[in-house]
Formats: sequence, C-alpha cells, structure tokens
Amino acid sequence: MRLKSVAALMAWLLLAGAAHAAAQTGAVQTGAVQTGQQRDPELKELLQQVIESSDCFTAKYDAEVWYKVMEPRLVKFLPTHEQRVEILDQVYCEAKRDPTLQIPPDLVLALMEVESRFDRWAVSSAGAVGLMQVMPFWPRQLGVQNQLVKVAPNIRMGCEILRYYLRVEHHDWIRALARYNGSVGRNTYPALVMDRWQRVWRF
Repeated sequence: MRLKSVAALMAWLLLAGAAHAAAQTGAVQTGAVQTGQQRDPELKELLQQVIESSDCFTAKYDAEVWYKVMEPRLVKFLPTHEQRVEILDQVYCEAKRDPTLQIPPDLVLALMEVESRFDRWAVSSAGAVGLMQVMPFWPRQLGVQNQLVKVAPNIRMGCEILRYYLRVEHHDWIRALARYNGSVGRNTYPALVMDRWQRVWRF
C-alpha cells in the first residue's frame, strides 16, 4: 500500500478504527454500488481484454506459501478444501496478473469478505453479483452470460475494476475502494475493507 504521507496514514488509521467500531455495532452498510459510476468505456475495454485471457503465471513456491497460510482463514466461510483453494488460486493469480500494478491478494480477500462473505451467489440491493459484487451490466456489455456467479470470471473482473480505479486515483487506496463500492466521498466502506485487511487477512 502506498499512502502519500504520514498524515494520510494517520487519517487511514482513524478511519479504520471508526469502521471497526461501527462493524462491532452493526452500523456499517455495504453494497452501495451506484451503477453509473462504473460505466466507463476505457474500463470496458480493459475488462474485454482480461475476460478473453485466462492465462496466469505465478511463482510456484510463493503460491504454495500463500495456500498454506491463507486456507485456514477461509475455513469458517467455505466448507470444502476445493472451494477454498479455487478462490485462493484465482485471487493470487488475478491480483498479480498485471506486473505494472499488482494488487495485494490479501487485500482482495478483505474486500471479498466485506462484499459477499465469500458467497458466490450473493446479490446486493443494487444488483451487484458474486464474490466481488460486480455489476451485471458488465457481462452483458462484454457479450458473456452467467459469468458473475462463477469464481474465476468474477474475481478476474473485480480485480481489473479495482486496478483501474487505483490508476485513476493515482494509487490512493481509500478513493479507489470508494469508487469500487460506488460511495465516492464517503470513507466508511474503504475503512472497513482496510480494517479487515489489517486485522484478519494481512499476509
């Protein structure tokens, strides 16, 4: 994570503390994606490229360490070894797909917990679908069907959307996460994701 200054880091810590307190009282609401905020022609082009490419190459040793450390943390969300490994494999692959901007795969898991609690059938009140809660207009625009409840395409699109917003926001994680959630100008969602990352998923 590249925050711009010590002041920004302190602000993030305060936000994370507030999000943790809100989560304890059930006050945090997520899934507030506003569909218009993600309709970007450049993003559509990027998604078209990644949905057509399933190849992903990662270092075998690093991936094995990743599985060993992270799988136990998923046990309470996913009942089978196969389900856990499938998600871990796709997250690790897609987070590192673009060498010019790799996303921490453990941060993707934090986002996924907040968005869907690892339920690939989850649908938000705004209509976002799957593990990373991708809006359903994307598959329609990309000419693919029934992809968002599938693990690999959902994670592939979700990671590319997040990566795109990181570039747009010059690596400012708070603003990028707010864009991802469709809640620009409000910090509750980014702080909650960062809090879960630090407390539960940090690799």
